Amino acid sequence: MIHELRIYHCMPGRLADLNNRFANVTLKIWEKHGIRQTGFWTVLIGPSNHALYYMLEWESLAERERKWNAFSTDPEWLAARAKSEEQGPILHHLENYMLAPTPYSKIK
Repeated sequence: MIHELRIYHCMPGRLADLNNRFANVTLKIWEKHGIRQTGFWTVLIGPSNHALYYMLEWESLAERERKWNAFSTDPEWLAARAKSEEQGPILHHLENYMLAPTPYSKIK
C-alpha cells in the first residue's frame, strides 16, 4: 500500500473555499473514479493555518497514475475547479509526497 500526502497551501482567506470544494464537489468526483481518501486535516497549532493536509491510499503507483489522470482530466472536475476559482486562485502552492510504510507502521 502506498499513501500520498498532499499539502495545499492556500491563498490567505481561501481555505474555506477549498474545504467547500472538497466537501461538495471533489469527493463525489473521486468516488466516481475510485480514489480513496484516508483523511483530511487542518492546522490547529502550527506555523500557518492556511493549509489543508490530506492523504490518499493507492495499491500501486500504476493505480495512482491511472485514476489521478482520469480525475484530473474529467470535464466535471475541470468545470468545478474553474468555477471555484472565479474570484482568483485558491492555492498558493502545493506539496506532494508518495509514502511507503515502514515495517513497524500500524498502517501497511
